[in-house]
Amino acid sequence: MIWKRSAVLRFYSVCGLLLQAAASKNKVKGSQGQFPLTQNVTVVEGGTANLTCRVDQNDNTSLQWSNPAQQTLYFDDKKALRDNRIELVRASWHELSISVSDVSLSDEGQYTCSLFTMPVKTSKAFLTVLGVPEKPQISGFSSPVMEGDLMQLTCKTSGSKPAADIRWFKNDKEIKDVKYLKEEDANRKTFTVSSTLDFRVDRNDDGVKVICRVDHESLNSTPQVAMQVLEIHYTPSVKIIPSTPFPQEGQPLVLTCESKGKPLPEPVLWTKDGGELPDPDRMVVSGRELNIIFLNKTDNGTYRCEATNTIGQSSAEYVLIVHDPNALAGQTGPDHALIGGIVAVVVFVTLCSIFLLGRYLARHKGTYLTNEAKGAEDAPDADTAIINAEGSQVNAEEKKEYFI
Repeated sequence: MIWKRSAVLRFYSVCGLLLQAAASKNKVKGSQGQFPLTQNVTVVEGGTANLTCRVDQNDNTSLQWSNPAQQTLYFDDKKALRDNRIELVRASWHELSISVSDVSLSDEGQYTCSLFTMPVKTSKAFLTVLGVPEKPQISGFSSPVMEGDLMQLTCKTSGSKPAADIRWFKNDKEIKDVKYLKEEDANRKTFTVSSTLDFRVDRNDDGVKVICRVDHESLNSTPQVAMQVLEIHYTPSVKIIPSTPFPQEGQPLVLTCESKGKPLPEPVLWTKDGGELPDPDRMVVSGRELNIIFLNKTDNGTYRCEATNTIGQSSAEYVLIVHDPNALAGQTGPDHALIGGIVAVVVFVTLCSIFLLGRYLARHKGTYLTNEAKGAEDAPDADTAIINAEGSQVNAEEKKEYFI
């Protein structure tokens, strides 16, 4: 009897185990179409990251978000971690979305969405945090710089992740030949980037804007820039400009001395033929202009303008030749001698042509001897006339008739 009761218990136990296994197998089959779906997220440091986990088919199975340290952030709509930056966006059987505000570099890592089926199914989403580069700084410029000196400028920015890119420009024209250096910061997450620009300056660089531009994906196509305006000191350049190209006796003349330099040249110095201006009453210096009130032949000579600044000195010369107004007027009027010569040549050629044509026509006149001239009227027959014609060549000249 005892043996029979023991056998019955064993039978029910086996049946229970079989039923439990069957139930578990059916649940697994029902969850095979359930998969959590996530996407990687990239956010700028200080911004807000949205993490979303979706399930197309869900039979009321719970969803959970956990951070890279495997700490549960949200289990369905229940908050598990005390962090005021983390908030629930949406919770349903098909979606669990949360947001993380004021994201820091330490928040970067792999986040996990878990679907509690049997077995548990997970999906990973990697959160990438971009480090924003600091505003760049340009160093190495000391004002002023002398023309011909070698200038070395360095642009530096820190805090970028990944490392930022630095580009140089001179008046909007990019300079390619530069040095680039990248160093990891102490936090081992961000980078300090520097770039060095070397070039030899000249007077054309004075006032030029040198721009250092930092490009980074965290800046949303709005690069950060630093600018340095160059100040170059150089010796003066001098040029003399006359008020007229043909100075005439009795007229005024103004010679302007154009001088450029940095610092600005001091008042210019005018001289003539290596000495002082000979006639201060007629030759008046006003600023950079030399005014000669009434020109005469004695003003001919070499005039020199000299400009000086703290860097050096430079000069230019102008050779003045005072022209006779009457001579200039004759040069500008018609040249009667030239015209007369041309007319004489034309008349001579015409006369020569007429003479040659007359000689040609005279040489080619037609000649016709009549029967009378040949003696045919005295001949009894044709043969005699021919013989008489041959014998009378001497008298034929007297009886020629000419036809043209």
